[in-house]
Order: sequence, then structure tokens, then C-alpha cells
Amino acid sequence: MAVPKRKMSRANTRARRAQWKATAPNLVKTVENGRVTYSLPHQAKVVTDSAGTALFLEYKGRKVADV
Repeated sequence: MAVPKRKMSRANTRARRAQWKATAPNLVKTVENGRVTYSLPHQAKVVTDSAGTALFLEYKGRKVADV
């Protein structure tokens, strides 16, 4: 395991940590049956029945996996 040879100063530590920034996810707006939903692009979405039970995963209009 690598061990630092010298103590890192508080200013250098904070300057390094300041580079890590969280970014908001790019959401895609879709309208289905008059309902607006937001989802992440390029991810399979869960298809549910009227009772809310998950049926399968769908991607680009195709069934890709069972739940």
C-alpha cells in the first residue's frame, strides 16, 4: 500500500478536493398516455401494469429482461 512521504497541507488537500464536482443527471422527458415522465437516457425502464406491478424491462421499445 502506498504511504505518503510527507504530510499534505490543508490548502493542498482542499484544493484537490475542490476538483470533485457532482453533476446533475441528464434526464429525458417522455410523454406516455398523457403522463410526463423523466428518465435517464440509454437505460432500460421498468414496464408496469395498471396495478403497479413490474412486468419486464424495456429498451428502445423492445423487451430486454424479465423482472
